[in-house]
Amino acid sequence: MYSLPNLITLGRIFMIPIIIALMFVPQSWAAWSALALYSIAAITDFLDGYLARTMNLESAFGRFLDPIADKIFIASMLVVLAGLDRLEGIWVIPAVIILVREFVIAGLREFLGPMNVQLPVSRLAKWKTTVQMFALGFLIMGDYGNPVLPYTLVYGHAGITLAAVLTVMTGWSYLTIGLAKIQELDNKP
Repeated sequence: MYSLPNLITLGRIFMIPIIIALMFVPQSWAAWSALALYSIAAITDFLDGYLARTMNLESAFGRFLDPIADKIFIASMLVVLAGLDRLEGIWVIPAVIILVREFVIAGLREFLGPMNVQLPVSRLAKWKTTVQMFALGFLIMGDYGNPVLPYTLVYGHAGITLAAVLTVMTGWSYLTIGLAKIQELDNKP
């Protein structure tokens, strides 16, 4: 339970309130600090699983905690960004699509888990996560990023939209597999 990969995952969860608090400070230094911590947290999303596999430290606790940490991390960022008007109007739609997919797939995995039906993460889902992480970074910066990269929010909006498209594609793929298994269960005498 207290392996390095699990501690890294727990660290990601504990960084969330600090990142959020910094996002509410209307200063450039706070935005850059939030981005720095967010970037570290995003890297840990890859690092914890990589270390667990390469160091042979995979555990039931890690398999339980990692997806929860990911969902808390993404959902928190999307909600706060909407609250800060960096996702407003039509730009809320991609965020809602991402959140809906997360709930549906989590529910599907929870339902199918006791039946030993796995929904492994696809390569496209990994790309979706990567695009989403970059987009959220641009959105965290908002207008504070314009001196370095003009139109920072535009990049963030475009990225979150692309992430939502990839979300629909991967979600549909998982849903198709899951619903086929559910239908198979319903058709058993």
